Amino acid sequence: MTRPGFALPKPAESRPGPGQDPAAPEPLADDATVDLTAERCGAGVDQILDALDSDLVGLRPVKTRVREIAALLLVDRVRGRFGLSAGPPSLHMCFTGNPGTGKTTVALRMAELLHRLGYLRRGHVVSVTRDDLVGQYVGHTAPKTRDAINRAMGGVLFIDEAYYLYRAENERDYGQEAIEILLQYMENHRADLVVIMAGYAERMETFFASNPGMSSRIAHHLDFPDYSLDELAAIGELMLREQRYRLSAAAEVTFRDYLARRMTQPRFANGRSVRNALERARLRHANRLIAADGTLGKDDLMRLEPADFLASRVFSA
Repeated sequence: MTRPGFALPKPAESRPGPGQDPAAPEPLADDATVDLTAERCGAGVDQILDALDSDLVGLRPVKTRVREIAALLLVDRVRGRFGLSAGPPSLHMCFTGNPGTGKTTVALRMAELLHRLGYLRRGHVVSVTRDDLVGQYVGHTAPKTRDAINRAMGGVLFIDEAYYLYRAENERDYGQEAIEILLQYMENHRADLVVIMAGYAERMETFFASNPGMSSRIAHHLDFPDYSLDELAAIGELMLREQRYRLSAAAEVTFRDYLARRMTQPRFANGRSVRNALERARLRHANRLIAADGTLGKDDLMRLEPADFLASRVFSA
C-alpha cells in the first residue's frame, strides 16, 4: 500500500474550525434557545458513550472523564453558534496504566467522539511506537516522524510506550528530534490533530519531567487501573458471548480460579491475558471434541469445561 508523502498539511485556518463543519447549523441570534439534549442526540454522543460502556468493563474514572470531555466539547460547540467561541481547547492526552486495561479502545472511541462533534475531520487513529518515529541515522528521524503525523492529521496519533522516545543515557539518540517535531505539530495544528501518549504511569512521569514542553501540552491525564477479579471474569464473559461460546457451571469456577492465579504471575496483562486464556481454552476444547470421536450437538460446540483450563501451566505452577 502506498504511504502518503511528507507534504505538510494545509493550515488549520483553511479548514472549518471546531463546531463549524460544513454540516453545522446556522449561527443563532442572541435571544435564541438551544435544547442540549437534542444537540447531544443529533451529534451521536450518547451512541458513542454507550458503545464505550459496552466495550469496556469497569474503568469508571476513565469513562467519567470521557463524558466530561464530551460535555465540554458539546457546550463549546453550542457556544460557537452564539458567537461565543473561546478557541479550540487543547485535547492532547496521556493514558497511563498497565497493558490490557483498554487504552487503545478508549483512544478509538475518543477519536470517533471528536469527529462527531466536529473537532476532527476524519476521526481515525494511527498507532505508532518509537520505531515508527525515530530513525537510526542522521536525517532519518524527521521524515519518519512527519510521515506518521501526516497520516494522523484529521485524527488521533496514538503513541504507545511514549517514554521510549527519550533516552537520557544515549547522547547520540535521535528521539529528542522526534519529540521536538511532535511539540511543533501539537502546538501549531491542535485544531486538526490530537496526540495521545500511553504507557506505564511511573515511566510517563519520568518522561514528562525530562520534557517539560511536552508535559505543558498535555491537557488530560487519564489513569487506567488494573481490573479486579470480578471485572476480569466479566470481560471473559463478554468475549465468550461475542465468539458464541459459554462456560459450564463447573468451568465458571475453574475460570475464576485460573484468573486469580494468573493475576499473581509475571507478565499479567489484564484483558489481554483473559483473551489469551480463552484462545488456548478454545484450542483444548476443539482437541477434546476431536478426540471424543462421536456425535456432537450445538451446545457441545459452544460449551467450555474445566478440562479446557486445567491443562494450563497456570495450574501446574
